[in-house]
Amino acid sequence: MTMTIKVYEVNRDGLTRIVREEAEVVPLTQPEASHQFPACECPECKTPAR
Repeated sequence: MTMTIKVYEVNRDGLTRIVREEAEVVPLTQPEASHQFPACECPECKTPAR
């Protein structure tokens, strides 16, 4: 199964600009561990709950 992806941005006035044209992509059957978001390192999240 293939999917399509198109990257665009929208400014505060609602105007869109295409960053990358539509392209066909094949999704991974099993995502790699490196594609996961890392743990948040902001001071609020690093401080232990009281």
